[in-house]
Amino acid sequence: METVWKVEPRLLEDLVVAIPEILKSQKDNGQFGTEPWNCQDQHALLALAAAWKLEGNPYHHLEEVLDAIISGGNALIEAQDEQGMWIFRNKDYSEWGQIFMPWTYSRWIRTYQIVREAMNTGQRLHWESGLRLGFEGISRTALESVHNISAHHAMSLYCAGQVFAHEEWMQQASAFMARVVAAQSPHGWWSEHHGPVVAYNFVYCEALGVYYAMSGDETILEPLERATRFHANYIYPDGSLVETVDERNPYCHGLQMGNPGFSHTASGRGFLRRQHALHVESGECFDADYAASMLLYGGQGAFAETAADCREYLYSMEDEAAISRQGSWFISLSAYTCPPSQNRWIQDRQNLVSIFHDRTGLIIGGGNTKLQPLWSSFTVGDTALLAHTSGDEDPMFQLRGPLFHVPEKAAISADGTELELKYGEDRCKVKLMPKSETEFLLIYEALSNSGMPVAGHIPLLPGLQQPLVLASGERIKLGKESFEYGGDWIEHAGWRLSLPGEAHVVWPVLPHNPYCKTGDATLEEARLVAVLPFSAGISHYELQLHIEV
Repeated sequence: METVWKVEPRLLEDLVVAIPEILKSQKDNGQFGTEPWNCQDQHALLALAAAWKLEGNPYHHLEEVLDAIISGGNALIEAQDEQGMWIFRNKDYSEWGQIFMPWTYSRWIRTYQIVREAMNTGQRLHWESGLRLGFEGISRTALESVHNISAHHAMSLYCAGQVFAHEEWMQQASAFMARVVAAQSPHGWWSEHHGPVVAYNFVYCEALGVYYAMSGDETILEPLERATRFHANYIYPDGSLVETVDERNPYCHGLQMGNPGFSHTASGRGFLRRQHALHVESGECFDADYAASMLLYGGQGAFAETAADCREYLYSMEDEAAISRQGSWFISLSAYTCPPSQNRWIQDRQNLVSIFHDRTGLIIGGGNTKLQPLWSSFTVGDTALLAHTSGDEDPMFQLRGPLFHVPEKAAISADGTELELKYGEDRCKVKLMPKSETEFLLIYEALSNSGMPVAGHIPLLPGLQQPLVLASGERIKLGKESFEYGGDWIEHAGWRLSLPGEAHVVWPVLPHNPYCKTGDATLEEARLVAVLPFSAGISHYELQLHIEV
């Protein structure tokens, strides 16, 4: 039985497969990619540099590849402003202003570290003028506070210090990495407000991992082990990120690859082992940029199993969050609570329960948003008081009346199956009870003291290509047309959910999308929500979740 994970040969094979298309995408002016061009199109430089450097492939030290690299760097210089910044332009032509784009600078300087000895004097001087301009600005302005972006800047500044024999930059970068380590939670994550930022945590892991590969700074290994252990627990069996505790991003289906930071710890290598196996099984090639980074900066060693590898497993972050693996069920609960932030990027901590089954994927949950109280596990008050206005680029995120849609307090039971919540004067509870490999009982309870309307909400992940089947026998295509339904049950995407008493479902329940300037979300981001209205006569709901065999 294998006991060691190391960078697989498949990574180099897939990198080689990608090179012809990368070269083909380059225009005469050195720019890669499609219109509108943005600086991130030049990330192809690192993949080309890895293929040029690594032996055992047909592009090793090939002049055509070196010429493409040099021309690609020249395109970045041409696009710099007087400070060394580029315009942050998206492919939909929207723009976010000038930026020292961290992902671009880190790939550019690492590419230069690889190919500089093969460049002639004039080429080196030209590249150095652009790189020094950018890193002088990064050193001067970009390392003020700990953030995922500044951590990535520090990693690349360390590389620039190595390349240019600039000791002050190396010392500045190492000192900042010490600040990054000090800001880490004991459970291995970094926060931007309150609690984990699961997706952006990968940026910290990458920054620390590549920095470690370049510096050999062993003070980084223990923080990396904590960080990768967190991620090894917060990954669904299908390879998607667990979103329940994330204060920035909702659920996104799809394999989440790691980065070199994972390869330097046992927990991280267990994560990579599982994710890579799922990726190969899918028949997809590894992304060229990912393959290059792993090949250039990856480590090897013993690995530890992830939560998804187990059939019976419980992991808790004290009383703030829990992961429970029970057979084919994977349950995530969050007890992180804080008032809603006025920052558009910090989501309201409202949706606290996620339920996944190996056969269907994620069924209940999907993460947090803003201006959408129907995504909340419970609400107390009038949900009409909080809503997104289409086209509003600068919304007011505060409440406009008496409504509680995020809990003031939360507590999780020791076995990770019960969640107690406090909304103002009212108390609410969720109990999760797997009964078998295919049967699951959900209990929602509310004790109302305020006299305001109380409702529980179960956000359900839709499969837009599959019909919603009603107890009446009607089959509904989930499209733009909205509807409400109350009946005995609904069936969808391989599961059936009972709808007791006054319960009903609503579609589509759209989030606020912070990455769109207007906040408008697409239908693919919507949820099908089961609404459980409580009253003086109804304080308890039981719902049966059944997986079709």
